[in-house]
Amino acid sequence: MDRGVTRILVLFALLLAFALPHPALAEPADIDAASRGVVRVIVVGEDGNQVFPISHGTGFAVSNERIVTNTHVIEEARKDERLSIGIVPSDGGEAVYARIVAFSPRNDLALLATTAPMRLPPLTIATNLDSDSGRVISVGYPMNVDRAQGLSEGDIFRTQPPVQSTGFLSGRRPSREFDTILHTAPIARGSSGGPLLDECGRVIGVNSFGAESGSADAEFFFAVSTRELLPFLRDNGVSVRTNGLPCRSLAELDEEERERAETEAEAQTAATQAEAAELAQQRAEVRREIEFDVLDERDNRFVFALLLIMIAGFAGAFGWLAYEREENRPMKIALGIAALAMVGAIVAWLSRPGLPEVEERLAQRMAASQQNEEVQPGNGGPSGVITLPDRGEQLICVIDTQRSRITGAQPEDLPLEWEEGGCVNGRAQYGLASGEWSRVFVPATEEVVTVNRYDPEAREYRIDRYLLGREEMIAARKVRGEYQAPGCNGGEETALKLGSDQAALLAMLPSQPNERLVYKCTEKPDE
Repeated sequence: MDRGVTRILVLFALLLAFALPHPALAEPADIDAASRGVVRVIVVGEDGNQVFPISHGTGFAVSNERIVTNTHVIEEARKDERLSIGIVPSDGGEAVYARIVAFSPRNDLALLATTAPMRLPPLTIATNLDSDSGRVISVGYPMNVDRAQGLSEGDIFRTQPPVQSTGFLSGRRPSREFDTILHTAPIARGSSGGPLLDECGRVIGVNSFGAESGSADAEFFFAVSTRELLPFLRDNGVSVRTNGLPCRSLAELDEEERERAETEAEAQTAATQAEAAELAQQRAEVRREIEFDVLDERDNRFVFALLLIMIAGFAGAFGWLAYEREENRPMKIALGIAALAMVGAIVAWLSRPGLPEVEERLAQRMAASQQNEEVQPGNGGPSGVITLPDRGEQLICVIDTQRSRITGAQPEDLPLEWEEGGCVNGRAQYGLASGEWSRVFVPATEEVVTVNRYDPEAREYRIDRYLLGREEMIAARKVRGEYQAPGCNGGEETALKLGSDQAALLAMLPSQPNERLVYKCTEKPDE
């Protein structure tokens, strides 16, 4: 095929790729966070007190002091004992020397160990690359960029951020007897050994070499796949963070959360309306029943009063006859009965329930019915008292992958003991602010700030992780050092104070975390 036609087709394909809708998955903060674990790997020589670079490539941390790169990057140092390997971090800190732990020329992988602690943030290895398409990012130190910036040889020993370049996956294929990933994220000499990342900042390959091409041909590049990387690391005793879950954006999760909240609100509204309709129907039925009862009572009292009046009339007539006959004793008895009957008739008439009493009886009946529903004998202990499960709850929390954005290692289930005063697992006091329980953790050995939150009513536990740069972590540790976290069970005043103390830390954090883990908690089954 003519090169001109090929070039037009390639350009059309690229334009089509950009024109088609693409989900907003990539989070720049994730790529920046992963880049902090990327280092420049330099083969250096020494001449007296002078240290000078021979060549350089790229590497990335897979544990705090273990770095992956290409075998060909450190080949000269491997063959010549007079040469050394230097590691220059990308996010501050001093350069250190490294030693070779293992190398594999077959698949161009090498493992280095730093000779001094660097506290590098290890990258997560993705294990779910099932697609032959999608956006990817290469991170490394291409020499052509150094030359374009006019950097001298000595400048490469200084801390500098790595270069990020974006492209697309073009397939997986075996090459040179090992499994590789074909992609279009540009790399150049010096980028070898750097990570090829997915849009969540997880490693899907180790950049190794590029395809030769003329000026009219599209450029393609090869990365050693994780199918080669993971066995290599396992064989050398390196335990790495892996993640096989789909890459999802926070924007996507936030939209789903909004839709879920709306759906729950609509369902709650519908349930409230249905409950109100049921209550109204129940109230109407009870009203009719009470109205019939009141009418029956009024009729009965009326009949009873009429009967007493008739008795009073007969007794009065009998008394009158006795009076005419001058029979005093029968007269008094008859007149007494007539008086009593008349008084009883008056009482019966006046004690008839009035129509306003319908509303009073209705209110009493509805209140009694509601109380019976809330408190049932045997539902929580003696005398029907309900025991509220808000203190010393033994829970098991399971990750909700549909509501989580997991960029690190896949999380496991969490046991959680929650006490009413905000104590978690008997040792960590949570702060209370704006009705929310939370605890901010700023470790001294990791470049991450973690915010844990728990909602006792919803039984929802959430962990937000922020991967910060060196300067941001220094500032966060300084603010954290300005207050002392209290012990458990200090009361509401202690929880409120901790919530206030944490406010300054929370205000320093970015608007969105790099990782969000949402757990649903249920009562822990009896063992």
